[in-house]
Amino acid sequence: MNIDQKTIYKVADLARIEIDADEVETLQADMNKILTFMEKLNELDTSNVEPLVYMNPEVNVWRADEVIQEISVENALKNAAVHNENYFMVPKILEK
Repeated sequence: MNIDQKTIYKVADLARIEIDADEVETLQADMNKILTFMEKLNELDTSNVEPLVYMNPEVNVWRADEVIQEISVENALKNAAVHNENYFMVPKILEK
């Protein structure tokens, strides 16, 4: 499959980009190279190749999600400018 100038302009229109007339030949050559490369890739036998999710075989080590109380409510509210017994008080920023 070869890409012609009409296809270049159509792709540019779909991508909502503006291209100059002098760029069309360069883009046409580049896109034809890409298609040639893709055709070569399609010739490869990938029937025994497992699909990849990640590029490396590393597995994430998950830790247990344990709830721990590192700071008490009183200590957290100690330096707050305005607070009540359990919460930080902040100015309202959203209007209805």
